[in-house]
This record gives sequence, C-alpha cells and structure tokens, in this order.
Amino acid sequence: MDMKFNRRNFIKTSAAAASLLPTFNILSQQVGATIGPKDDDVNVAMIGYGEEGAILADAAIKIPGVRFTAVCDIWDFRRKMAKGRLASLGHEVNVYEDYRELLDKEDKNIDCVIVATPDWMHAEHTCASLEAGKHVYCEKEMSNHLEKAREMVLGQRKTGKLLQIGHQRRSNPRYVHAIDNVIRKHNVLGRVTHAYGQWNRSVAPFVTVRDRLNIPTETLQKYGYENMEQFLNWRWFAKYGGGPMVDLGSHQIDLFFWAWDCVPISVTAVGGNDYFNREMNDNVMAIYEFKTKEGLINRAYYQVLTTSSRGGFYEQFMGENGSLTISEIAERGNAVQQEVRTGGSTKEEWNKFIDLGLMLPIRSAVKAAETSNVALDVRVTAEATGNPLPVDLLKPAHMPHLENFFAAVRKGTPLSCPVELAYESAVAVLAANRSVAAGKTIHFKPEDFIV
Repeated sequence: MDMKFNRRNFIKTSAAAASLLPTFNILSQQVGATIGPKDDDVNVAMIGYGEEGAILADAAIKIPGVRFTAVCDIWDFRRKMAKGRLASLGHEVNVYEDYRELLDKEDKNIDCVIVATPDWMHAEHTCASLEAGKHVYCEKEMSNHLEKAREMVLGQRKTGKLLQIGHQRRSNPRYVHAIDNVIRKHNVLGRVTHAYGQWNRSVAPFVTVRDRLNIPTETLQKYGYENMEQFLNWRWFAKYGGGPMVDLGSHQIDLFFWAWDCVPISVTAVGGNDYFNREMNDNVMAIYEFKTKEGLINRAYYQVLTTSSRGGFYEQFMGENGSLTISEIAERGNAVQQEVRTGGSTKEEWNKFIDLGLMLPIRSAVKAAETSNVALDVRVTAEATGNPLPVDLLKPAHMPHLENFFAAVRKGTPLSCPVELAYESAVAVLAANRSVAAGKTIHFKPEDFIV
C-alpha cells in the first residue's frame, strides 16, 4: 500500500470520536461491518500462531479486505494448523519457522504484521517488522522487560509506522461508552474515588503434549527454550513472561489510567508462588495510588488468582453518586448503580441520564419482588439493582481493536492504543511484580512513564 501518514494523528486516542452518545437502546456491533473500501485489501503476516494468534487470526478474517498471506511459528504443528485453518477460509498462506525469512521473502506481499509470540520476543519481532516497513499489531504486554518496551516505542518513532498494542478493551464499544461517556463526559458517578479489578482462574496444571508433537531439542534451543515445558508454559518463567499479573492484569489496570486520565504515583503489592511453587507469582494483590490532574488522590485495588475462579474477571468504578460494574463478558458486569445518599443524584437526575441514552431503564430484583409479592431485604437492594449499559458487542472481543488498527492503516483513523499509551500501563504492571519481590512500595515519577 502506498499511503502517507501523519504520525500526530495516530497517537491520539479514540475518545473524541467516541464522544457522541447513542440515542437508541442498543448499539449492536455486528460482525462484518466494513471498515474501508472492499477493494482496498490489506495483506497480513502473522508471527506466532499459538492460542492467542489463532484467536486474532479468526477475528481478523471476519474483517472485509483483510488477507493473510504468511504465517511464522517455530512449532511445525502450529504451522500446519495455521495453513489448514486459513486455507479452509480462502487464505492461501506460506509458512515459515524463522520470522526473518518471512520478512525477507514476503516483503512485497505484506502490508502489516500481527505479532502474537511470547512476551519476551515482542520487541524483537515488532521492531524487525517496523524496520521492514510494515505496520504492526502486537499483543500485550509489550514486553516482560521495560527496556524492551522502550525499544518498541523508539522503533515506532524511528520508522513512523503504525504500532497498535493489544489492549482490546480500548476499542470495545461498551468500554468506550462506559468510560468516555458515563464516567468522564457526563460524570454520572460523580467523583470516582476508587476502582477495583480482578481476574481469578481455577487451578490448572502445566500444559503438556504428546511426545510425537514435541519440537526437536535443537530447534527449541535455537530459539531460546530449553524444553517443551518452557515453550508451552512460558508465562510462568521469568525469562519469557511476567506471570498472571502481567498476562491478565495489564488488560484491566490499563482501565484505571483511562478512567482517571492520569498515571499512578505508587503501587504496593503482595503475592507469591506459594501454591504452584513456580518461578512467577501465582497470586498478586496490588493497590495503586493515582493523583489526578485536579490534585485528588484516588486508589485502585487489583487482584489476580490462579487457585480459584470465584467471580471470574470484571472491573468496578466506585463514585460518590454511583458505581459501574463492567466486564468483557457482559453477564459478569454490565450495570450502573445509583448511590442512595443525602445530597446525591435525585431520581429525576438519574432519569435524565437514561433519557440521554447513557443507560437503560432499570431491571432489578426489586421488580421481581413486586411481581412475586416477596419482600426484598433492604441490605441487598443496592446490589440487586442496576441500569444496564445500552451498548452491546456482538462480535469477537478482539475484532473491534483489529478493525481500529486496519482502519488506521487504510484511512488514517486514530489508533485506540498507540504504543506510548500502552507503555504507560507496562510501567505500572511490571512494577507490581517488583513490589512483590522487594516487599515495598514502588513510587513513580512522571518521567517514568515517558520514553
């Protein structure tokens, strides 16, 4: 593709574009929405076709005009899987073991690269692709080492190519509406003093495969792995990943930055690897302190567990006039709850928010009690009630973020999560693991978040 890009346009967030409110009940995001001229094909290569790579590929394929031409993975099993899967969907791809060979041989055939390799290789694969003149969509976390994340920022600046980081909630229409409109623009919750996020998972053993599927030892060692255990379970090894805090927490901690429009001033975290006895912590509990542009102190608590799935994953923003509970899966969180207090929002004011389309009329246990003649305990009323958000997502979770990336490539649409923005959350998330290791609070300076 021969397009001219103004870098300043691409480092803006999508807040301005998302500021218009829906004036209807449900904003459906249907699969197959066109993001550019149908004849303006974008040719894509993928580096890393593991579980996450397959998810991204399946989402990207649904976008009109996106064509996969090449896939790289060091595991022959996954290369064959990619070739077969993509061929069944009409995408004939060449497959490679080494990404350098892919970039060399496919140079004229690709416009963009999707990087979905383990965290420790993100910087190498991203920077090489940028240097080759390709736009890049890279999965989060940017890296498990901050200096490597810095290299990615510098690589994007040097080449001027687009670099979107995979914090997909930044493009999710429900989150855009909830944070940009409900929390920030219309201040439905009042001052949001606290936030909470969690991602809890059940106990799971290391991933294994049958011996016949193993990558030869010499191939593993060529690419930096000692054995299949490390390759398959890289998130649990310090060389390759940052553990659950980085793998899962980076998605949600980024939301605190977004809602408050500022970076944290400190993090205090505790945790350990006291259940699995692995290299990386299997549980972390962290408290972040933020100082807003108005000089106010807000706090956010985040926990990640790998020994219990209780509550799953969701986020909450708690304000003086109301609270928001939201999750990437709407069934786990999709409500704005009014705080009943003296001097708070009146019923009339709350109804105005509904009339504006910020939320839907209430559907609650209160109505259920009215129809069943069962008295509702006043202690649970607030928890049982809530106004649902009027925005729905009827497509794969990663698809809006990929659409945003390809729209930026085609039309110059601002990226939802440019690399500078993602770097800020990388600083904070990686610091939580350092806080656990050091047993002390990590204090940030504003310049820590700037490259």
